[in-house]
Amino acid sequence: MSTASKLTTVEVNDKTGIATLTMCRPPVNGQNLELLLDIKSSIKEIENNSSRGLIITSASPKVFCAGLDILEMYKPDQQRLRAVWTELQNVWCALYGISVPTAAAINGHAPAGGCLLATACEYRVMVPDCRIGLNETQLGIIAPKWLVSGFLNVLPKRVAERALTQSRLFTTDEALQEGLIDEIATSKEEAVEKCAAFIGTFARVNSVARALTKQQFRADNLRQFHKEREQDVEIFLSLVNRPEVQKGIGLYLEGLKKKKANKK
Repeated sequence: MSTASKLTTVEVNDKTGIATLTMCRPPVNGQNLELLLDIKSSIKEIENNSSRGLIITSASPKVFCAGLDILEMYKPDQQRLRAVWTELQNVWCALYGISVPTAAAINGHAPAGGCLLATACEYRVMVPDCRIGLNETQLGIIAPKWLVSGFLNVLPKRVAERALTQSRLFTTDEALQEGLIDEIATSKEEAVEKCAAFIGTFARVNSVARALTKQQFRADNLRQFHKEREQDVEIFLSLVNRPEVQKGIGLYLEGLKKKKANKK
């Protein structure tokens, strides 16, 4: 069984009951407002369709998700920028708080918002020769508290602090060594299989008890998020609109244009 929206697809395996959510916004699944809305809608669909678990992956052969679409942050329309960050919050909240088991089949690079999606899941499998991490400080913005809380679910505090302040992206091997991912797979197909195998470990566990236990572990982070979410939006807007940040984003975009031109 499968359903599709413009920028995501959801396929439910008839035998296992596991749903695979695939992001399909070429070339790098940049998180613009429309993709974020689609991801949130797909997560809610999976939550409501009695799926046994959720695997999130990418249709791109090289990038899992490159994070927020930088064009949404450059010389932005303020109302749209507010909506983008609010929907990013909503995506994280929906994925982090969903009752079913979750796993990320990371079949490419996963910086910033890509790492957000991966660390919101309970399990991560990544293909070789890729990078993952929260590198927001490179652009002059910061990872919010609610995102840091997910990062701290999988990394020791000292490692997480250093990575965030250094804007570090971990290689696949480094991510496995530090515990940021759980397994390495040779291909996207194998990554999805390993994610399905993880979800399968709960087959004999009472689903209600499992969901309530998961919620106990994540409730404090979610409670803190809801308490501070409005303030978090204002902090993000103030950072993005700083002249030095806008200048940095502009220089980054110019660099991308030159790189693209040199390839022609």
